[in-house]
Amino acid sequence: MVWIQRFAIFAISLFIGLSPAVAEEREENNFESCYLDGWSHALHCTKIPVGGGEAAVDLAVMIAPAVNDIGLEPLYLLAGGPGQAASYLTPILNALYKVNQSRAIVLVDRRGSGYSAAFDCGIDGEVHMDLEAVTDQFSTCYLENSSFAKALHSRQAVDDLEEVRLQLRHKKIALWGGSWGTRTALLYQQWYPESLSVLILDAVAPIDSKVFLTAQAAEKALLKLEKDCSQDPVCSEFGDWRSDLDSLLRDWDGRASNFPDPHSGRTMETSVPRSFIQNLIRTALYAPETAAQLPYAINQAEEGNYLPLSGLVGLLSDDGSMSMGLTLSVACAEELNRTTEEELAADIRDSFLGDAFFEIFAEGCKVWPVSPITYEVPEERNHPVLIISGEADPITPHYYAEQSLGYLSELKQVVVPGGGHINSMRGCIPKLIDDFLKSPLASLDSDCIADIQRPPFMAGAFGPEIDKAVSSELLSSQGDNK
Repeated sequence: MVWIQRFAIFAISLFIGLSPAVAEEREENNFESCYLDGWSHALHCTKIPVGGGEAAVDLAVMIAPAVNDIGLEPLYLLAGGPGQAASYLTPILNALYKVNQSRAIVLVDRRGSGYSAAFDCGIDGEVHMDLEAVTDQFSTCYLENSSFAKALHSRQAVDDLEEVRLQLRHKKIALWGGSWGTRTALLYQQWYPESLSVLILDAVAPIDSKVFLTAQAAEKALLKLEKDCSQDPVCSEFGDWRSDLDSLLRDWDGRASNFPDPHSGRTMETSVPRSFIQNLIRTALYAPETAAQLPYAINQAEEGNYLPLSGLVGLLSDDGSMSMGLTLSVACAEELNRTTEEELAADIRDSFLGDAFFEIFAEGCKVWPVSPITYEVPEERNHPVLIISGEADPITPHYYAEQSLGYLSELKQVVVPGGGHINSMRGCIPKLIDDFLKSPLASLDSDCIADIQRPPFMAGAFGPEIDKAVSSELLSSQGDNK
């Protein structure tokens, strides 16, 4: 997702480092051949008009055709956010290549995202620390596009998806949703149950969950990281880095003007607010690879060296996949309006994150006046559903499935040890997805997830510690080759 300031990058970044299409050429029928970064094969692409008036958009639809089409229903991928473009999900196609042998995989940029009239409010990747200035930009964006802003919500997105299914003449479809895409998938299941075969939900956000209350989930993810670090011989050398973090945040005001620019390394001209660091920690917990750097980075920051933390900022910076106008339209209408002050107070209590994440949306929604939208209580459904959860997910914890999905009668869940937010590309998970799609009602042998481990913890400025035995062997090998 695109943010004019890193607050927003840290707030809602889901997939990192992907960028969109590079080439197109005309083919026969209504499809074009196109290419997206991260997938080397040609896709079949088309545009499908939806909506009317100022909300009319030609939806961008991209299809990875089945290698051997035997008539199986296609798998549609729904992106997160809300506001992320599905056209940025192409790396998942590599993980799902077995699925793609016999099924087409369909990506649809929802209205207001990606190639479907991205509603990004002109926000780019510039670093701005002033939340008030960013909120002013939101206000200007809304005033200039209020009709479009009011037209974007989950019901509209689900209806658009159904229109795509009808236009492509797919009798039924299977849905994969990631993060907020799971919410869209669950609503599609409620409103168009006859159009659906199965659901695969990675990092599930149940319909009645309040995912913008994330401080407790983030705190649990950090505690899990702390526990795993204490059991690692390299990471445990950093001592009580969690107390260092608490101290860092408590005393941050005195250090705010000494933070290096993530691109140049020079001291930034503007002060860095505490909330920036809080959201940086939260976002780093999304992926085990970045979480593994936190103990070292925090240890160094406590000693006055902020470069490792600044490096994380650069690593997690904007990938351009999010459209902030779309994000605010959905979040303000469907999430912020149903969150009470009491719930917020309970969520932020005794957490490192506090209200640093929530305040971005709370301030943004003050200048984004869309009507509240509520969901009806979900009705029972019997579609086969596979839930993929991360044990240390800082925003959609694995226990959401137990708390809020009791109305699904055919539900399976796998919890990835040490996993963060989105795990479909890790270890044997792609195989489990393929097995589930082939036999959705059969029991799923998921013992292989025990082999999924956290990546090694960062030991110093150059990364993880190299095993001394391996290092000696490499050095010996180099000597023999001289």
